[in-house]
Amino acid sequence: MVPTDFKGLIQRFYHLQSERVETYRLFEEGHEAYLRTGPQYDFDHYRQLVHEITQAFCGISKEVLEIKGRLHHEFDRPDLSEHIEKLQSKEKQKLELTAKLQLARQRAQDHPEDEGCQEKIQEIKHEIIKNKEALSEIMQDFKYDSEECD
Repeated sequence: MVPTDFKGLIQRFYHLQSERVETYRLFEEGHEAYLRTGPQYDFDHYRQLVHEITQAFCGISKEVLEIKGRLHHEFDRPDLSEHIEKLQSKEKQKLELTAKLQLARQRAQDHPEDEGCQEKIQEIKHEIIKNKEALSEIMQDFKYDSEECD
């Protein structure tokens, strides 16, 4: 249920962002568990996890986009909806990087002799750090702009 007042809407947005963080944590834990099943890998179990994580992210994104639209149209806050637009783009990139990192980790586990695998992992981790910094910056801007009218 999406709140009708401005502050409630902002609080709901923050809650959804913390749900995203928790979903990433579960995704990471699930992938680590999957890697421990190697070299025979329990792919069916992992595929189910990926399905559940995807559904969770889709639900969060759908509601965040609803909030974005409401901030823009009902509350006349295109500045805040623009922050959410940027955030959604960075979140999509973060999910893609996370998937790339998981594939690189499995490859490194399957091919311990390939030193390029570790380099690739470090490269992706660096991209994730830059992505998280950008997300943090967007959230700071959102916080600042949403509190401006208090």
